[in-house]
This record gives sequence, structure tokens and C-alpha cells, in this order.
Amino acid sequence: MAAISRRRDGADYTWPGYVDALTTLLMVLIFLLSIFSVAQFTLSTVLSSRETAIDSLNKQVGDLASQLSLEKRSAEDLAKDVARLTLLSRKLQAEREKLTADVTSSQAERDRLAAMLKDATQRIEAKTSETTDMQKEIERQKLELTRLAAALAAANNEKGKLFSDLTEEQKQTAEQKAAVVRMTAELNALKDELARLNAALEAADAKAKEQNAQIIDLGQKLNRALASKVEELARYRSEFFGKLREALAGQRDVQIVGDRFVFQSEVLFPSGSAQLQPGGEKQLAAVAQRLIEISKKIPTDIPWVLQVDGHTDNKPINTREFPSNWELSAARAIAVVKFLNAQGIPNDHLVAAGYGEFQPLSMIDTARNRRIELKLTNR
Repeated sequence: MAAISRRRDGADYTWPGYVDALTTLLMVLIFLLSIFSVAQFTLSTVLSSRETAIDSLNKQVGDLASQLSLEKRSAEDLAKDVARLTLLSRKLQAEREKLTADVTSSQAERDRLAAMLKDATQRIEAKTSETTDMQKEIERQKLELTRLAAALAAANNEKGKLFSDLTEEQKQTAEQKAAVVRMTAELNALKDELARLNAALEAADAKAKEQNAQIIDLGQKLNRALASKVEELARYRSEFFGKLREALAGQRDVQIVGDRFVFQSEVLFPSGSAQLQPGGEKQLAAVAQRLIEISKKIPTDIPWVLQVDGHTDNKPINTREFPSNWELSAARAIAVVKFLNAQGIPNDHLVAAGYGEFQPLSMIDTARNRRIELKLTNR
């Protein structure tokens, strides 16, 4: 390259040719370095964004792994719950089948006794009807005997009259003799009929006496069977009362009135409420425990029930939940029944009734009228 001459301050200077080449080379290097820097910056930005994306993906993978672990743990817990519930369901199903079998057995026994009672009643009615028919037949035969006796008396009178005429007139025609023979034959026939009717009457009387004896014997057997069941239930009721009296000894708010245990409502429920209090639940739990012990001894053919009666005083109540004392007394009785059932007493041996304020114990001390009564009886 030719040298370049430059004028400066009136002097001439000459650049060497290689300076321009170095300058060009330097500019090329600077350009390449700029391109490299830009490329490096772009690549760094891309790599940074990719690392950020990779970190985000790793975080998401970690979150998914945590969620998967939680899901696995939940699935294991759920499997355990399912197994436990399955076992509980089988146990409840077995208990239900057992209770169903017990109820079926009780119903079958009750149906059998009812069928026996119905059959006995029908037999008694049939015997009574048959006895009535026989009495009517006897009356008819008595009337027939009376009629035959009257005919026999008339025949005897006619015969006496004929013989009197024969004695007086000493005349007898063939026709009169024939009439005497005919009347004699009729008289003998009447005697035979009278004897037959007497025999039939005696047989009817004997049969009526036998049927009356069978009816009396059947009634006595039925009464003995009913009395046996009542006595057996009374024995278990007495045992239940004895154990319950021991369990509730010293409780001044529990009284015995006749064949019932009387709990004051204040012990079991707050005022104007049908929600059992803890103290009341404790006393009812003792009652349930004693009844369960006794019920195991009671035969299945005895239809016993524990009757729960709710009573209130005559103070009116008018709330949204209890519009009157009827609802309050019934709700309290039902609450006691539900609690006893939860303690293990079957529902078919529990009865709830509400009497409101209409069965008071005292007209002076009205607090005594707010009570719950328990009575072991039969259906």
C-alpha cells in the first residue's frame, strides 16, 4: 500500500502502510469480539432461561413426588379404613342376622301361641255351638216325649173306655176287637218310641257333660299356661327390681311406686328440655346394665317390654319445639328409650309413652309430677 502523506501545522508526515493494515485488523478483531460478546450474552441468557426452566421442572417433579407420596399414604390409610369398615360391616351384619333370627324366633313363638289360642278359642266356640245344638235337640226331644206321653195317656183312656163299654154292654163286635188290637199295637209302638227317646236323651246328656268337661279342662289348661307365663315374668321382674334397687340405693330422687321405678325429671333433664344430663345418663346406664343381665335369663317365648312413661307438671309450656306438655313428656320418654337402646337393650323390648300432666302423683307437691317411670311388663 502506498504511503499516505498528511499535512499538519505546515509539516508533512508520512504513515507507514502496515499501520493501516493493523488498524483494519484491529477493527476486524474488535468486530469479532463484539460478535462473540453478543453471542456469549445471548447464549448465557438462553442457558439461564433453560436452567430456570429446568429448576422449575425439577421443583414441579418434587411437588409431584410429594403429592404422589401423600396420595400413596392416603391410599394406604383409605385401604386400612376400608378394611376396618369391611370388618365392622361384617360384624354388624352378623349381629343383625343374629338379632333378626332372635326376632324371627320370638315372632314364630308368638305366632305359635297366638295360633294355639285361636285354635283353642275356635274349639271352645265349636263346643259351645255344638252344646247349644244338643240342648236344642234335647228340648225338641223333651217336647216329643211330652207329646207321646199325652198320646199314650189318650190311648190308655180310649182303651179304658173300650173295656168299660165291653163290661157294661157285654157286646163286642169284630170291628171293636180289631180296634182294640190296633190300639194295643200303637200303644206298644209308643212305648218303644218312648224308650228309644229316653236312651237318646241319656246319651245326649252324657255327651253334653263330656263336652262341658273338655271345655272346662281346655280353659283350665289355657289359664294355667297364661298364669305360668305371668308368674315367670313376675319372677324376673322381682329379680330386676331387686338388682335395680341395689344399684340405685341412696338415690333420693329415685322412688318405687307400686311396680314402677320413678325418676324425678330434674335428675335426668334440664327444665323445659328433653336432652339427657350426664348424671341422668349414669343412672339410666345402671338400669340398662341390670336389665341386660336379667334379660339373658328370660326365655325367648316371654314377650317382655320395659315401658318408659314421661310425665310433666301442670305448668303450661308453649315453645317451638314443645307446643304443649304432651310433646315434652313424649320427647323425654323417647330420649330415655333411645339411650337405653344405645346401651344394648333391643328396640322390640322398649316402649315409650307420654302422659303430659294428666296422671299426677300429687295435687299439692307438683314437683313430684315431673318424672320418668320405668315398668317391666309384657306386651
